[in-house]
Amino acid sequence: MSHITFSIISTENYWVYLVIFHLRLRFTHHSSQKELKTFLRVTKQYLPHLARLCLISTFLEDGIRMWFQWNEQRDYIEATWNCGYFLATCFVLLNLIGQLGGCVLILSRNFVQYACFGLFGIIALQTVAYSILWDLKFLMRNLALGGGLLLLLAESRSEGKSMFAGVPSMGESSPKQYMQLGGRVLLVLMFMTLLHFDSNFFSILQNMVGTALIILVAIGFKTKLAALTLVVWLLAINVYFNAFWTIPAYKPMHDFLKYDFFQTTSVIGGLLLVVALGPGGVSMDEKKKEW
Repeated sequence: MSHITFSIISTENYWVYLVIFHLRLRFTHHSSQKELKTFLRVTKQYLPHLARLCLISTFLEDGIRMWFQWNEQRDYIEATWNCGYFLATCFVLLNLIGQLGGCVLILSRNFVQYACFGLFGIIALQTVAYSILWDLKFLMRNLALGGGLLLLLAESRSEGKSMFAGVPSMGESSPKQYMQLGGRVLLVLMFMTLLHFDSNFFSILQNMVGTALIILVAIGFKTKLAALTLVVWLLAINVYFNAFWTIPAYKPMHDFLKYDFFQTTSVIGGLLLVVALGPGGVSMDEKKKEW
């Protein structure tokens, strides 16, 4: 009899604990959503500008590097592709003007769509020229960078439509929706390159949390909160692992870490655009509004 009574009490306690845990989880979730809304309200005017600056940082750094390493870059392309002095020089010049010019246009908010298409071309050109196509890690990072540009392109389309405030609208345009979807999916490729297949507890926990967050961003569920969490995580990883300023400039590792640092910063910029603009129409967050 006492055993049965003890089982009933234990069962009741179990359900009490379960209800308490559920209420705590709901309270934490509502608290996080409230803090996120406060953050977005305070940073509404500044976040898109910061996102664009971070996004173009890798192009800006690479364009400047083309200027200071003109001879080295030209000689590398000439030796690798055996294309001659003139074509190698044209390649370096095109990268320099294309990247710096595109950055200026994006930051000044002039001809943003043309600037984005130009930077897409630069990514494709460098992917072939530097044989990134055969390196899966660098290819995924370049695709993630392209995802950031897709989000920037979607933002420029929305700005263009907002100029015609008096014209009736049928809702968010399909091209913009699918640009945002494609941008989100491509951005998460960056995090797939950060997964560590080790057996220690920290690596397993990091992989599980990171995988959950990138899935949330990709499908568009709790997107802004998940994207902001990824921004904080990626920022910490970037500063810790890609600290190129601690390596002397004459060492090759300095350039490798510098390249990774600014490319990661560009992906952070893409995620900040997701935080600022939302996931778009093709997302679970948007579909929930219809349910």
